[in-house]
Amino acid sequence: MCVVSMVAADLEGPKDPGIWLLRMFRRERSIPLRGSAAALCNNLSVLQLPFCDLTRFGVVHGPSAQLLSVTPGCVLLDQRQLLAKEGAGVSPPLITQIHWCVLPFRVLLVLTSHRGIQMYESNGSIMVYWHALDYEDASPVQAVFARGIASSGHFICVGTWSGRVLVFDIPDKGSNIVLSEELVGHPTSVTDIASEPAQKQDCMAHMVTADDSGLLCVWWAGPEFKLLTRIPGFGAPCTSVQLWQGIIAAGYGNGQVRLYEASTGTLHVQINAHARAICALDLAPEVGKLLSAAEDTFVHIWKLSRSPGSGCIEVEHCHGECVPDTQVCGARFFDPSGSSFAVTGYDLDEILRFSSV
Repeated sequence: MCVVSMVAADLEGPKDPGIWLLRMFRRERSIPLRGSAAALCNNLSVLQLPFCDLTRFGVVHGPSAQLLSVTPGCVLLDQRQLLAKEGAGVSPPLITQIHWCVLPFRVLLVLTSHRGIQMYESNGSIMVYWHALDYEDASPVQAVFARGIASSGHFICVGTWSGRVLVFDIPDKGSNIVLSEELVGHPTSVTDIASEPAQKQDCMAHMVTADDSGLLCVWWAGPEFKLLTRIPGFGAPCTSVQLWQGIIAAGYGNGQVRLYEASTGTLHVQINAHARAICALDLAPEVGKLLSAAEDTFVHIWKLSRSPGSGCIEVEHCHGECVPDTQVCGARFFDPSGSSFAVTGYDLDEILRFSSV
């Protein structure tokens, strides 16, 4: 196992946070929000629409989510607000996450809350499905919510407070969506889910799920999902997870990023990346860039690769960016090549944009 540490001086940054020894990205014009971003992990979703030269952004705050459509020149074309479906209860439910799921024949926008799961057409105009959470298994003092969203093939998987993962079978069109399976493997609440298509026949890991205990479950996805391996936690929650070419990248509440072999659960690299809890990870699949963002105001970009001879995972630090006086809560690449990324922060009424120099 390789351990990579960012020294304290690097984490604190220089006097001027805009000056670094290596500048790969520069700050661009930001996107204004009507409200602000809530202090939730993974509180930013991005959908690139190259056919119409648009980028859509989704940000959560309380019982509502903001959807924005922006041109490459940062011209705001459309802004929409979605509210969590009421269900039972007197107070409006809080939204926990918003995420676009790209399926083989359609794109759906999925919204999770303390009451249930909503699925919309990609622009948020039409709700196609609503699933209410079952309160029967919860104790009177237990919070009930859904959190963690990913698509795998024609399935959409959503995590819950109980540790179960709900698997929805999505038709090519229409609203005939079916809850086909419930995956059991986590003892505590699911925090995040990541997936990727199988690259080749011997790449069996299609999806990884994480929970508040730090446990990771690796799944094979098909007509029926199969649990391949479980990677134990070590006392820190896993707040965000990504999957790329058989490599699991997991971010934890202690500021570490750990890289595991998906097929075996072997730990290859441990990166002491941040001084505080990691709130978001993202991957640019075309180049293997990993984006990590944390409550310490920093965003880092890492280059992942495999050694040609041994197949071991190698890591190179490419870029660091400070967002002064901001508790970062979301970060995403715009595109699969990792040439630009966006950042949200708690109580920040704008989405910050960065592009390659």
